[in-house]
Amino acid sequence: MRVLLYRGDGRTGPWAEDLAQALPGVETVCWREGGMLAPCDYAVLWEPSPALLAQLAGVKAVFLMGAGADAILKFGDALPSVPIVRLGDAGMAVQMAEYVAYACLRYFRRFDEYEEQARHGLWSPLPAYAKEEFTVGVMGLGKLGSRVVEALRGFGFPVRGWSRTLKDLAGVDCFAGMEALDDFLRGTRVLVSLLPLTPDTSHLLDRRRLSTLPKGAYVINVARGAQIAEPDLLALIRAGHIAGATLDVFRNEPLPAPHPFWEEPRITITPHISALTVRAEAVRQIALKLAAFEAGQPVDDTVDRNLGY
Repeated sequence: MRVLLYRGDGRTGPWAEDLAQALPGVETVCWREGGMLAPCDYAVLWEPSPALLAQLAGVKAVFLMGAGADAILKFGDALPSVPIVRLGDAGMAVQMAEYVAYACLRYFRRFDEYEEQARHGLWSPLPAYAKEEFTVGVMGLGKLGSRVVEALRGFGFPVRGWSRTLKDLAGVDCFAGMEALDDFLRGTRVLVSLLPLTPDTSHLLDRRRLSTLPKGAYVINVARGAQIAEPDLLALIRAGHIAGATLDVFRNEPLPAPHPFWEEPRITITPHISALTVRAEAVRQIALKLAAFEAGQPVDDTVDRNLGY
């Protein structure tokens, strides 16, 4: 069996070593821009080149090195007509839960305000927020979202969730579909986005929908930057309707130096690090899925191109 390994950053060496251990006897090959690809049975990719995609017609399936599929689905008809399989978790769910829980607790315990006071030498206890009035709304209830919900419930927050289709999660008030989105937003004090990027979710959180959140709401985005209308979010923060935001993803990355988000103290910025792929677990998962595909068994996390994930 021959497997193509390709990453846009060129860092395929460690992946090849780990895959060789997980699948003894498998030959891994690499491809460089301008080269011709030898026949391969499978491809394991991240951020592929369009020139590479044109040479993948002979592979049986494409496996992704991450949980998101938007970076490859954007190529549309240029993709080979074979199954595309993404990662399910690969160590990312617990990281995402840590990040979101921290951002939520920082706002709930008013640590951002205490940090500002400390910079000015002020000793001034602030009134505590009532937890029963501090509902956290999670958009996206897949493997990552479900783990985030579990973490938030562990701290005693009221939690509600929104997804494309209705979910049934213990202790969570679940909403589904665009017709229920406004009701979901109206009762959400902290909004967390974990949605995949699809045509339906692009620019989903615009001025009207963000304005549906109650005054003083907080926004946490760990999904994709294109889901939020950035100028609208900034305007609502400056107008006082939204208290602030913690953002790990942006429409353009790296976030450009002149972007106004850098100058807004109520926005906390991190460089797309909320949940990083754990390579060893990712390779283990890819190896299991590849073996299942070879055996003609169902393969979890096969991408539905119509849904976008």
